[in-house]
Amino acid sequence: MTESVLPAPNVHHRPLSKRLRELGFDPSLLATVGVMIVFGLVMVYSASWDVSWRLEGEPDALFRRQLNNLFIGLAAMIVAAQMPLRWLRKLAMPIIGGAILALLLVLVLSVGAGPRRSFLAGSIQPSELAKLALILYLAVWMESKGDKLLEWGYGFIPLMAIIGIVGGLILLQPDLSAVLTVAIVALTLFYLAGARLSQSLMVTGGGAVIAYVLVRLTTTGRARWEDYIAGMIDIKEASYHVQHSLQALYAGGILGRGLGASREKFGLLPAPHTDSIYAVTGEELGLIGALAVLGLFVFLLWRGFRIALDSKDRLGYLIAAGITFWIGVEALINMSVLLGLLPFAGNALPFFSYGGSSLVTTLAAVGFLLNISRRKPLEPDSLRGRLATVDISRRNRRGSVSRLGRRRRPRQDD
Repeated sequence: MTESVLPAPNVHHRPLSKRLRELGFDPSLLATVGVMIVFGLVMVYSASWDVSWRLEGEPDALFRRQLNNLFIGLAAMIVAAQMPLRWLRKLAMPIIGGAILALLLVLVLSVGAGPRRSFLAGSIQPSELAKLALILYLAVWMESKGDKLLEWGYGFIPLMAIIGIVGGLILLQPDLSAVLTVAIVALTLFYLAGARLSQSLMVTGGGAVIAYVLVRLTTTGRARWEDYIAGMIDIKEASYHVQHSLQALYAGGILGRGLGASREKFGLLPAPHTDSIYAVTGEELGLIGALAVLGLFVFLLWRGFRIALDSKDRLGYLIAAGITFWIGVEALINMSVLLGLLPFAGNALPFFSYGGSSLVTTLAAVGFLLNISRRKPLEPDSLRGRLATVDISRRNRRGSVSRLGRRRRPRQDD
């Protein structure tokens, strides 16, 4: 009688999604980011070669720089994906301190009468780094406060001070759009952390008043607001930038002129490789290409908020929600501005716009999302008898936002 031997399972025939999930990271998020990186590189090359030729004398000079930015960003993403999140409780203060120091240095070291926003001829923009630093710091700070966050002296007033310091330094550059982005993301985090309805309404109303005052008192803000109102009444009165972005999108039609065939990027559309890259995408790839970009961001937001809701702890929840909301706000503002739906703002389109600070910071943020999404594989037997509960009650008059509850401790007889 011969003993039958079962063949060993062939791991190479397992689905790719299952193999990726065994690495512990969200495979859908990883695949989406990969597609957006490749798509963004293609559009950067197409949108930048004319500008690159005029500025550098080489058609691919800016593209090669973006490749270097990508390698740095991927390294930052890997580090963020592998870093134990508990380290952030000790690193949060140095991170936000370094961001504030960089914002101060860019004001002190910059020369000339123009905007003071970057180091090394525009290669490093501290305001981009400060956005992620503020999210990480606020997530750690709000987690440490617990229920004390609901008290005005422990939560509301210190939050306003933090936003005031970071936002005030960015405003001095000046970069009004970055200030508004920082404020929106910070106040949303405050609400997600459990702020009372009265606090949320007061913060929202106060923020709206401050934003209106900044827009009306600053020359740039007032000009952009007036152009926006005029463009809403008559599109012919909109700003030069918005008019040419709309012309590019209209010329693209359904299928587009073809990759590389944009006409507006030849000196007509301002910043075709940075702020206006979405308009170039619409002109070359048409409505289908523009909707594809929009669809990628929608899917990314869905995965990001799903990761936040599935997070193991409150810190991961706040970081994931804050990062996802921030990326969504940046993308929404960039696309809406080019469509004439919002006043002009200089927000980059994440993963697509040329620029080292934006790409590196966004990829580092994605690394934290992957970190939070990581799950250790569980043996089948270890799944038996496990229960997890999520507390979505409205304790202490908190808003009806999904909250992270505490897992039930196993009893002795489990």
